[in-house]
Amino acid sequence: MSSMPPEAGLESTASTNLFFRIRHNKVFEWFVISIIVFSALVIGVKTYPIPPFVNNLVIILDWLITVIFLIEIVIRFLAEPVKRNFFKSGWNIFDTLIVTISLIPIDNSELAVVGRLIRIFRVLRMISIIPELRLLLNSLLKALPQLGYVMLLMFIIFYIYAAVGSTFFAQVNPTLWGDIAISMLTLFRVMTFEDWTDVMYETQVEYPFSWIFYLTFIFFTAFAFLNMVIGIVVNVLEEERQKQKDDTVEELHLEELDQLQIIRAELAELKELMQLQAKAGK
Repeated sequence: MSSMPPEAGLESTASTNLFFRIRHNKVFEWFVISIIVFSALVIGVKTYPIPPFVNNLVIILDWLITVIFLIEIVIRFLAEPVKRNFFKSGWNIFDTLIVTISLIPIDNSELAVVGRLIRIFRVLRMISIIPELRLLLNSLLKALPQLGYVMLLMFIIFYIYAAVGSTFFAQVNPTLWGDIAISMLTLFRVMTFEDWTDVMYETQVEYPFSWIFYLTFIFFTAFAFLNMVIGIVVNVLEEERQKQKDDTVEELHLEELDQLQIIRAELAELKELMQLQAKAGK
């Protein structure tokens, strides 16, 4: 027989449902987002020379923001039907660590700089609150392996063009084309369109057809590779969006199963209690 009375189980389920509704309430979510934005503004104010009374006000606001964040995390924890699942999310662990460390009074110690950095990282909590931002970040991280191959191919193109440029244009301008490393920096300037025409016009004095060199390089790097990167990110984004939908459906299914198990346990407790009351009545 369970040691927890049925009334406790019912109260636990009711409180969990209450916190669950609060957690998924749009007003609550936008309130937390506004506090995160306000926190970023408070951090920005600290970078300016401000009067002492304003500094004291900022310190009070900073502590108030930290307390609000702590309450928000507690609500999210209490909203979990199975509490251990809360710490299965990396973002929940990140939020908890950031807020917990922010509570440590280290502003006037040697670790004051660390404390300021921790408070700056609180802005990243926006990612854990807004699902769309999480989707974008996850997509970028998942796309890194494929983007690595694109970067490798881009490096090869850079190296080939830098070798050609250093061979032909070194005597034109050694500052820009003196060796292969400097040539790669010059090509990066060309790729980003930073006064690249000045570089081209200078080499055209001795090599009239050098414009072919620059235009083909720009086509490969600024256009072709950019479209490849966009294509990879969009493709991974679509895959992550579909995966997120599947995970959401599975998560809701698991939550329904957890709630069903809790209800069954409560019904068993109630049935047992009614049997005990019936025996006591006899």
